[in-house]
Amino acid sequence: MAKSAIVIPARLASTRLPRKLLLKETGKTVLQHTYESAAKSTLADRIIVAADDIEIVDEVKQFGGDVILTDPDHVCGTDRVAEVAATLSEFEIIVNVQGDEPEIAATAIDQAIELLDRNPEIPMATLATPIRSRQMLENPNCVKIVFDNQMHAIYFSRSVIPHPRDWSEEYLTAEPALFFQHVGLYCYRRGFLQNIPKLSPTSIEKAESLEQLRILSNGHKILVGKIDHPIAGIDTREDYQSFVRRHSNC
Repeated sequence: MAKSAIVIPARLASTRLPRKLLLKETGKTVLQHTYESAAKSTLADRIIVAADDIEIVDEVKQFGGDVILTDPDHVCGTDRVAEVAATLSEFEIIVNVQGDEPEIAATAIDQAIELLDRNPEIPMATLATPIRSRQMLENPNCVKIVFDNQMHAIYFSRSVIPHPRDWSEEYLTAEPALFFQHVGLYCYRRGFLQNIPKLSPTSIEKAESLEQLRILSNGHKILVGKIDHPIAGIDTREDYQSFVRRHSNC
């Protein structure tokens, strides 16, 4: 199997929940939880945090993790991951795991790595999970994805896709599922990742505020794997408190 490395882009500032990666009500920071969860991957050969601030660097060193300080002016996490990937010439596959996903499943990471490893002609892979709630389906913060019969992504959107002409609750229980949530975990071939920052943002990417649309707009394929359950990220104070409660019940 191709050598793979997990890179966790870690940004200190955040809009909806300031300094969320350093929240520590469980006794460990959100970032440490994410790092330790990702480190359970059986296929990844290395895990590194791509930090934008010295406070993040100090935190990762404190819990014994591997970290690189990157350019603080990067406009997105992908650019931060690409900067670190430039130093990892011995790795063919780079996995982008978001720093605010402390409950990331190592099995999901391994599934994405294996998916890309088995399909050498594909430059990028990601994951999707069924949507069974109308509230989630209509929530613009829940990014939806549609894919073809070969599991290649067709489109990502904050809107309901596909959009039923006449609504029926049966759409939410259909088997196979009709609606899928995009899981924000990406696997890239390192050479392809290095070229992403060189691609110009597109009109649909700007409209949806979804950088993965830049890949599709430029004619590249994204392979999609299915997982049964969503990965709960932390965007708000309520998300974090829910995580703390789940962690205290473990």
